[in-house]
Amino acid sequence: MASRQAPLGGLAPRCLWLLGAVLVMDASARPANHSSARERAANREENEMLPPDHLNGVKLEMDGHLNRDFHQEVFLGKDAGGFEEDAGPRRSRRKLMLIFSKVDLNTDRRISAKEMQHWIMEKTAEHFQEAIAESRAHFRAVDPDGDGRVSWDEYKVKFLASKGHDEREVADKIKNKWDLNVDEEKPCPVDGARTGGDGREAAQEVLENLKDRWYQADNPPPDLLLTESEFLSFLHPEHSRGMLQFMVKEIIRDLDQDGDKKLSLSEFISLPVGTVENQQGQDVDDGWVRDRKREFEELIDANHDGIVTMAELEDYMDPMNEFSALNEAKQMIAIADENQNHFLEPEEVLKYSEFFTGSKLVDYARSVHEEF
Repeated sequence: MASRQAPLGGLAPRCLWLLGAVLVMDASARPANHSSARERAANREENEMLPPDHLNGVKLEMDGHLNRDFHQEVFLGKDAGGFEEDAGPRRSRRKLMLIFSKVDLNTDRRISAKEMQHWIMEKTAEHFQEAIAESRAHFRAVDPDGDGRVSWDEYKVKFLASKGHDEREVADKIKNKWDLNVDEEKPCPVDGARTGGDGREAAQEVLENLKDRWYQADNPPPDLLLTESEFLSFLHPEHSRGMLQFMVKEIIRDLDQDGDKKLSLSEFISLPVGTVENQQGQDVDDGWVRDRKREFEELIDANHDGIVTMAELEDYMDPMNEFSALNEAKQMIAIADENQNHFLEPEEVLKYSEFFTGSKLVDYARSVHEEF
């Protein structure tokens, strides 16, 4: 697990985090985020030079939406891709039961909250290691001279090149301090970014706010040169206490309507007027509100006083917080605990396989004895 770094330091137009995280959105258009991990992965290659909005094993996306794949990510870890729709049901059931046996540390054929907590922490650490490997590869791509430090200009050249600009031309203009009208030269396909009348995204605005995030990741003494560990914080704030705090501040600033730097339940679940256009949309948004209400009341609001502070949200967002992991474990067990004994048993995991794997495995009752 990567070590935490020293502390530093909505959808409102001034939100630096969201702009920098590719989701430059207006406060009047905050729809529910129902994108799947597969859809996000498809978009990731296109925007690989941008910090990802989705962080594996973290409860909220960087734009403040719930991570709908969280339970699968912390239950399956690296096995998340092994339960595709076209996978054989029998093979998937056996794989799920193999995972069950790994979680069941004392081999009593039931999973306790403590066992699930231990498993969640282990899978989260796996995601940390994957993020480190990804960040290292991207760091090498933007560090052409191999000096172990990346300047803002080096990153900007690679970022614009990844969006279709001529890399040599951009580098020359930056070197000679010539004007770089990125919004006029080339469309910059950044999901969620503010666009002009011709559909071109405001790439310059994205760059300005990425630079602010770059400053935040630059540990004292600030020099605008990021080391490999600082670059990791730039891409993955969950690896840095300071960047995690920065993300929390930005999310609260986006959702905080009365300016008290805290979140009430109504602020956390509010939907803008005009979001719902039809019954199908109403059903989707009703589910979004219901999910956020449950998350707020059961997990984020630790002292159950109806208000979420920055400290509470930071604890909730911290993927390596053991207390939060235990609460998550209890919630995951409660979802499938049909006999109310506070344990997960094989039949329950198979019956609620869609919650744990994203796939519904049929004939669970008949097959459970085969798999053991």
